[in-house]
Order: sequence, then C-alpha cells, then structure tokens
Amino acid sequence: MQVRHHINGDWLDGDGWVDSLDPATGERLGAFAEGGEAQARAAVDAATAAFAQPLWSQNPRLRQQVLLAWAAALEPRRDELARLLTLENGKPLAQSLGEIGGAISEILYYAGLARHNPGPAMEVAPGEFSALFREPAGVAGLIIPWNAPAVLLIRALAPALAAGCTTVVKPAPQTALFNAAILEPLLALDALPAGVVNLFMESGHQGAAHLVTSPRVDVLSFTGSTATGTRIMQDAAPTMKKLSLELGGKSCCLVFEDADVDAIAPRLAAAATIISGQQCTAARRVLVHASQLPAMKTALRAALAALPLGHGLAPDSRIGPLIDHRARDLVGRRMDEAEQSCDQVILAGGQPGDPALRDGAFLLPSLIHHRDSGAFFCQEEIFGPLLVLEAFEDEAEAVARANHTEFGLSASVWTRDGARALRVARALRDGTVWINDHNKLFAEAETGGYRKSGLGRLHGFDALMDFTELKHVYQNVGTV
Repeated sequence: MQVRHHINGDWLDGDGWVDSLDPATGERLGAFAEGGEAQARAAVDAATAAFAQPLWSQNPRLRQQVLLAWAAALEPRRDELARLLTLENGKPLAQSLGEIGGAISEILYYAGLARHNPGPAMEVAPGEFSALFREPAGVAGLIIPWNAPAVLLIRALAPALAAGCTTVVKPAPQTALFNAAILEPLLALDALPAGVVNLFMESGHQGAAHLVTSPRVDVLSFTGSTATGTRIMQDAAPTMKKLSLELGGKSCCLVFEDADVDAIAPRLAAAATIISGQQCTAARRVLVHASQLPAMKTALRAALAALPLGHGLAPDSRIGPLIDHRARDLVGRRMDEAEQSCDQVILAGGQPGDPALRDGAFLLPSLIHHRDSGAFFCQEEIFGPLLVLEAFEDEAEAVARANHTEFGLSASVWTRDGARALRVARALRDGTVWINDHNKLFAEAETGGYRKSGLGRLHGFDALMDFTELKHVYQNVGTV
C-alpha cells in the first residue's frame, strides 16, 4: 500500500517514500509519500483559495450533503479500515472496530449541525437592529496523533467542515496509511470542491511547523503532549490564530469504601490498558479508600495479569504493542524507574518473555503502590500501561490527591452513594468526570481539559465554536 499527498483535488508524489511498519511484528505494511514545508505551503495555498469561494464557506446544505455522503461511503468499509488500523497502530481489533463506529457517528452528528448555526437578532433601539452571525474562521490546520487516528481526525475535521472552514490535514507518520484510507472516500466525492480538504504527510516536523506559524492558517487543532502544545502556543502567538489543543492527562479513578472492588477491578484494568495505555484519558492513578486498599491490590493485580498480550488481530488479544520500538523503550525506562522508586511493586511490567512477541513493541502492564502523590510517576504522563495505586482516608483527601496535578482532563468516581458521586465530581478540577464508568467518549458530549490539559473543547456543539468567528452586524433603518 502506497499513499500520496492530496492537494487541491489531486494526488501528488512527494520527496521519496517512508515505510510504515506493523508495531506488533516490525513487518513493512506499505509507504507514504514524504513531505514537508513545500507540501504544507501548497496545501495552505489551496485551502486559502477554496475558502475565498462562497460555494463551500457559505453553503451549509452542501456541507451537510458531503458529510453524509462520506459517512455512507465509510459504512461498507468498516471491517477493512479496522483491520488496517490494527495493523498500523497495534490496538486490538475490537478497539479498532469501536473506533471506526465512533468516527462514523461523529460525522453524522456534525452533518446534522452543519445546517444549524443560528445567531440572535435584536432591536436595540427604535429602528436600530443588531444581528450576530457565526461565520467559519477560515483555513484550519489539523495535526492528528497516532493513538486514535480515526476519531481524533474526525472530531476535528467534521466540525471544521460543518462550520464552513477549509482544511489542511497532517497525520502522524505512524498512522499515515490509515488516515489516507479513511479520507479517500471523502476526497473522491465529486461534490467536494477542490482545496477544501488537503492532506500531506511527513516523517519530520517542518510542514507542521508551517501550519503553526503561517498567518494564513486561521485555526490550528492539535492533540498531543503538553510540551508540544506549549511550543505550539509560543510559535503561533505572533499570528494570534485560534487554537484548539487537547494535551496531556493523568486520570484518577476515585474508589470509595462502598464500591464493589472485585467487580470494578477488571473495568479499571481495561481503562488503564486501552490502546496499551496510550490514551490521554486512560486510567493512570487509582485512589482507593484505605479500608479497601488490600482488596484492591489483590483484585487489580489479578485483573491486569489476566489481560493477554498479542497481535491486535489475534482473537484473544486484549493488549497490543505500543506504537513503535522507540515509544516502547522510552516508556519502558520510565516504568522501570517508577518500579525502583515506589513503595511497593504489586505487578512488575517490562518486556514480555514470550519469543513470539520478541519483535514487537510490547510492554506488560505494571501496577505499583505509593503514598506520596508528588512522586514523578504520579505527576508525569507516562504514555503506557503503568497504573499507580494510592490510598485515602476521606472525601477531602481523595479530592486533594486527585487535584494534586498540573493536568485536568478526566477522572472517574466509583461509589453507590449518588450524592457523594455528584459532590466529588463537582470538586474535581477536570473537564470530564465519569460516575461508575471510565473512558465513555462520544460525539454529543464535549471533551477537553482544565489547566495544562489544553484549550477549547472537542466533540459536541462547542467544538464548532473553535472553528468559527462571531460577527456583529448593526444597521439603523430608521422608523416609519
């Protein structure tokens, strides 16, 4: 499989080819065309020209038709796209199928909103009228990560298109084949004007840097690390462009004394190891009432140990590889350091001993117990299957521990007491709090973070706001 850039309606070759590898085996899957600043400039030029034409930016009915047609074209391709996603990303096939389904749902949701962008009008004085319009912001640059490349592409692209923006998509090199494949049915639509959706790929960062610094890119959407998001804010500052940033997280799961530990532990283990722990909302810290600490140690250790590692296409696989060997080595070192520094290692992680997994980027999950919430492994987002267990004595300590972080993306509360659940959820400084569940994400509800977890919101109606500008039009028509 070879994929090329798509700029101004044409598929274009690049500056050579870059291999894409299966992280579970190291085998070559195909290649994508190399790109960089030249391709980014051409894509921005095309998007700028397309936005200047009212055919797209002022035509909500066309935008809805295009989104609906894209969703319809993806439906019969669910299985093949999920298989490709698993091969290139490594996640188990069940997770890939769920992601493709969620991505199609997201397109349909924003297709519905494409024709609903009302603004208020008012008579402010006799004969004087004010109207407020939500207008598309312009050219949107979308930098897409590799961990959930279907949903994280579409939760940015669909609202951008629904709002009337034109776009430049820069996928992560690790999942460039998949992103090209899921975009291909959209790019093939005759109704889509040339230049509205542009795609370029690169193994480096020069093209992405151009999207950040170009004054002709009006909105930039990025999902990734807080460190990279900070650099984007700094570099984009001279252009004053709108930024939508979903950054790091260190999600806490607060388990109170009335919770059923044996029933909850397998769900926490699944929440901690989704995409091999490479999800920003994955469970990172489990805060459990001190009376339940011994039971949680036993139950959570057993639940994590019971999750089989393997190729994502293997029917019994529950944990796939990390995205590549570099990530495995970096995360593996931090997990080793955490195990050496913590109060107790409950389940040791590291590379598996199974010879069948030797060539893949696999890591076994690790569970550790620690008292000091200021430890680096309680504060740092370690993007892999590391779970930290902490104890608390009462609600106040649970909330204080959970809020002792620079992040604020998500958390969950586990209790049978409904009043406590809502009381604690309101006290947590997080953009999303689940009650007796974790990692429930869908098109209708906004997600995003407090503090260093980012700016703006994705999913839901508010995602449209990141891709619009508000215009006030005043007119004095006089009176009769």
